[in-house]
Amino acid sequence: MPMKGRGTGQLREIDRWDGGVGWLAHPEEGMQRASHALAVGSSERSSAGSRTESGDDEAWVVDPVDAPGLDDLLASVGDVAGVVVCLDRHKRDAAAVARRHDVPVYVPDWMTGVASKLDAPTERFGRELADTGYRALTIVDRSLPPWQEVGLYHDETGTLVVPEALGTASYFCAPGEPLGVHPMLRPAPPKRAFRGLDPERVLVGHGEGVFDDAATAVHDALDNARSRLPAAYARAFRELL
Repeated sequence: MPMKGRGTGQLREIDRWDGGVGWLAHPEEGMQRASHALAVGSSERSSAGSRTESGDDEAWVVDPVDAPGLDDLLASVGDVAGVVVCLDRHKRDAAAVARRHDVPVYVPDWMTGVASKLDAPTERFGRELADTGYRALTIVDRSLPPWQEVGLYHDETGTLVVPEALGTASYFCAPGEPLGVHPMLRPAPPKRAFRGLDPERVLVGHGEGVFDDAATAVHDALDNARSRLPAAYARAFRELL
C-alpha cells in the first residue's frame, strides 16, 4: 500500500451527513487524505443558526484532493462558494478546484507562506470563516518545526473540522483508539485549542470522520496522547516496515 496516491484518483464518498460530505481521492493510500465540503445555508450566512430547507446551500470545500467525479459530489452539497486551506502543507488541489469554480481560496490571516504559492485568487479570514458560522480555532502555530494549523467549529451544528492534529488513519491511533493525535504532537498535544468544545462529529484530514460519541473521542485522544505514545509509535513503526 503506497503512503500517498499518485495520478488520477478514484473518488470514494465518506462522512455524509446533513451538513456536508467527505471523500477520499485515493482510498488505497496509507495517508488516507480526506477532504470535505461543508454545506452552509442562508440562516448560517445571516445568523449562524440551523440550516434551512430552501435548497440554496453553499458548499465550502476544505483541503481538497481532486478526483474524477468531484464536481458532481460537490453539486450534491450546493454551489461552491469558496475553497479553504486549513493547514500550511495542505495546499493539495485547492487552487485547481477554486479556479474551476471561479471562487477564491480562503487562508487564515495569520498563516504565512501559503497564499503566495496558490495559483488562484485568495481571501483571508480571521476568527470566522467568512460568514459561514464556522469559527476558526488556532490549533498549532509554530516555526520549528514549521506547523500552522487552523480548525473549524460550528457551535450550532457541533461540526468540528481538524485537518492534521487529530486523525483516524491507522498511523495516528494507538490500538483501540477511534481517534488519535498526530504522532509528532503526541508528546505535547494541543489541548487548549479544543477546550470547551462539545462536537457532534469530528471531520479529519486523514481518515474517515467520527460520528459516534465524538466529544468523548476528542478529549480521550488528547488526555491520553502521551500515555499511549509507546503503543501508538510501535503500531506506526510496524506499519511502516
